[in-house]
Amino acid sequence: MSVTPLRQQFHAALPFWSSLALVPLALWGAMAGGWAVVLLPLATWYLFSFLDALTGLNLENADPDTPEDALTWYRAITLIWPPVQFILLFWMIWYVAGADHLSALEKIVLFFGVGVITGTVGINYSHELMHQRPRGERFLGDALLAMVLYSHFRSEHLLVHHRYVATPRDPVTARYNEGFHRFFPRVLRECYASALGAEQAMLARRGHGWWHRSNPFLRYWGLQAYLLLLAIGLGGWVGLGLFLWQAFVAIWQLELVNYIEHYGLTRKHLGDGRYEHVKPRHSWNAAHKASNWLLINLQRHSDHHYKPDRRFPLLQNYAANEAPQLPYGYPLMTMVAMVPPLWRRSMNPRVRRWRQMYYPEISDWKPYNKATNPPPR
Repeated sequence: MSVTPLRQQFHAALPFWSSLALVPLALWGAMAGGWAVVLLPLATWYLFSFLDALTGLNLENADPDTPEDALTWYRAITLIWPPVQFILLFWMIWYVAGADHLSALEKIVLFFGVGVITGTVGINYSHELMHQRPRGERFLGDALLAMVLYSHFRSEHLLVHHRYVATPRDPVTARYNEGFHRFFPRVLRECYASALGAEQAMLARRGHGWWHRSNPFLRYWGLQAYLLLLAIGLGGWVGLGLFLWQAFVAIWQLELVNYIEHYGLTRKHLGDGRYEHVKPRHSWNAAHKASNWLLINLQRHSDHHYKPDRRFPLLQNYAANEAPQLPYGYPLMTMVAMVPPLWRRSMNPRVRRWRQMYYPEISDWKPYNKATNPPPR
């Protein structure tokens, strides 16, 4: 297969660079204040939901065997974003902490928007980078997670979520009828513990103790401590508060996405702690074009679980008869998830149809609903 010409590559990849348009919005909000401080959440949630309605669905699939050197301009945005986010975040902390023209409320709202960026874009790009083989890309993924104090997400995601998704051992598989307001505190508690346990078990298998240099938590804590000190050095205690606030918002954004990706979808328990293999049916998908530009095809989630190291432009779309489909893209669905009655009205009938379609033989769903089936072996 011939390599795509660079000019054609760039033209095809350009929509995925839309995340960079959020940077001037952040700068405008910081310097202008007033109504401009709300531009970031308006752009990421409402503008991209509107663009989804205009642009429709993208059902086309790229050749999964496309060579690596044909993906240069796709990879480039994920490599450029970490230094861009670092400079933007810490410039904003320095500038906003001492900005007399911004009220306390304006600073809080503005850094809410910054957290939307570092969560919606930053953590999402870290997710792409952590799955790749080059060590440099994985380090950039670690740097992005450290900027939101959620470094353990890498361990939890790679060692727990991908192995145990849609089983009782996966904390981030949202249970049927579990509202986000119950899900969020549960995963904050359980994910950190599961990540610690997974890394400790891996160290033990290699004959190493907890303080061995190969323990990634030592790197996680070191990076996070450095960035916390940097925030204090640039913005004092106000800067630290702004840093912590954006980190919390970013984590909230991530867990909202985790919530909708697998809500109510469970793998069949085959007995004695054995479960069926992960299939496309165990992830919610959305083929909405504009939000997939912003989220670099994260919404093609079934294929990501099938080929976790497949780069985002090569992720495949699945039809409705192969994998369950969300009615809207992630930006709008995350807003719906914040209103549990609206979420249940929208999603519970879809989960019930999914159960009838794939598992008509299961009559008692209570163990699945409550995650009381035996943990996988």
